[in-house]
Amino acid sequence: MVGSSHEALHWVFQKDPALLTRAFQRVLHVSFPEPRDFAVLNADLTEIEPVERRVDTLMRVETDEGPYLLVVEAQGKKDEKKRGSWPYYLSYLYEKYRCEPVLVVITQNSATARWAAQPIRRGLPGWDSMTVRPLVIGPDNVPLIAGEREAERDVPLAVLSAMTHGRGAKAAAILEPLAFALRTVDGESAAVFGQLVESCLGDPGAKEIWRDLMSEIRYFFNSPVAEKVREEGRVEGREEGMVEDRAGMTLRILEWRAIPVPDAVREKVLACSDLDQLEDWAQRALTAERAEDLFAVDGA
Repeated sequence: MVGSSHEALHWVFQKDPALLTRAFQRVLHVSFPEPRDFAVLNADLTEIEPVERRVDTLMRVETDEGPYLLVVEAQGKKDEKKRGSWPYYLSYLYEKYRCEPVLVVITQNSATARWAAQPIRRGLPGWDSMTVRPLVIGPDNVPLIAGEREAERDVPLAVLSAMTHGRGAKAAAILEPLAFALRTVDGESAAVFGQLVESCLGDPGAKEIWRDLMSEIRYFFNSPVAEKVREEGRVEGREEGMVEDRAGMTLRILEWRAIPVPDAVREKVLACSDLDQLEDWAQRALTAERAEDLFAVDGA
């Protein structure tokens, strides 16, 4: 499976190919025809045996306006060799498949994103024989999805948000809403998305939080509450589990940050059944200096 952030950043589009074209509109603000079908292709572009050339992910997209090739490259840092290999990839793919190639670069690093977005021009000054303009997805244009309801509306995009912001200071704020949103997909998809996110987290503390959350998700999919949700579709069953998990996570965030939790605070959090209130407390737990600061706005 996925063992590094490099693999995870492009593999997420193989898990949900439609996420890439949605990202064109919501992240890159680039118009793309409505896809009808996707196919993941062989990423090996080698022509001469000793020279290995391979893109990270290659997909063919069928639309009413014709087929497109989506070439996805995960980039961890600046690499000037790519400014030679990327034009080659696109030219070779067009010659091989005779449909338009689109280069998409995804990164967790803002400086790398700015470097990758620079047009690659080949030819005479003022008369380019070839121009390559990568579309770049990174922490500066992927929205920070830190609300549970927003995460539920598009779980794969929330996963992409957690992955691209996974090495930044705000990574921890994304994890809890995403974990709750993962309960709305099937167990296998939740497990795959969970591993992709973990591969992209840079802070050990954030990784520990995420592992705790994923343990709760695995429990959820094997619990009577989850069975009630899956078989009966009862909203109250789903909310019951969410209340319990969110209260517990709020307390664990404080404990992870080495903030003492008095019994009075613990009892108030565990007794709360208001999902919105618990979500607010969980967000405050990320920055609170004392456990009592969770309730500062409430006058407690």
